[in-house]
Amino acid sequence: MEDRKQKEIEYYNEKAEEIIREFPENIEGDFEGFRFNNLESWCFCYGLLKKYCRNKKVLDYGCGNGVHSVFLARYAREVVAIDLSEKSLEVARRLAQKNGLRRKIKFLKMDCEKMDFEDDSFDVVFDGGTFSSLDIKKAIPEIVRILKKDGLLIGIETFGHNPLANLKRKINKITGKRTAWAVDHIIQRKDIEFIKRYFTKIKVWYFHLFSWIFFPFSGLRIFKKFFKMIEALDKKILRINFFKKYTFKIVFIFSQPQK
Repeated sequence: MEDRKQKEIEYYNEKAEEIIREFPENIEGDFEGFRFNNLESWCFCYGLLKKYCRNKKVLDYGCGNGVHSVFLARYAREVVAIDLSEKSLEVARRLAQKNGLRRKIKFLKMDCEKMDFEDDSFDVVFDGGTFSSLDIKKAIPEIVRILKKDGLLIGIETFGHNPLANLKRKINKITGKRTAWAVDHIIQRKDIEFIKRYFTKIKVWYFHLFSWIFFPFSGLRIFKKFFKMIEALDKKILRINFFKKYTFKIVFIFSQPQK
């Protein structure tokens, strides 16, 4: 196994073990503690998933702790969730069991860059921020292979052009809060252009020009109204195309995969 993959596995195994040692009553966010329902980008993304995953066979691509798998299982006909971190999968299985959805989700240890599924296996592939941990040039052809001809790639990713956000990521790399590979492979415009080669139609939405700075406070009740005001300001400014490059998150749908 490549060294970069082993480091990613070790990082997420460690994060998962922290949860396993004292499994919380409820997991609402990722391994870093972000609560998705506080952010406009995630609310928008979940709205797309509700619309397009209903009664479909869906792949949770790099499922992590399973929080998105559980969400998808409430709408999809069938959910398959894959990850290379066995400890993450253990957390995900526990979460699915707690929510009464264990039978509806199949959790598999699998490499996202070389999947074991047959061609044309899924209606929807959901990427909840996994691309930065992968080699995008290996990942996208595999996704196209396992998607049906009318399938969709729906995802949300951190965007990599904001200088201040990139500085914070470099600090996270130094302090061990992110792997070096993930920090250096945040999705950029060049990656979007690469993905375009494999899909006929694309749609991208942009979020969090300034509001990302206040993410640590977004869950505080006293701060919630102010945070929503900042998100509303972002929305107005992002009507100007120039600023979209510097957003913190993008949400996307890629359709009509090129077989």
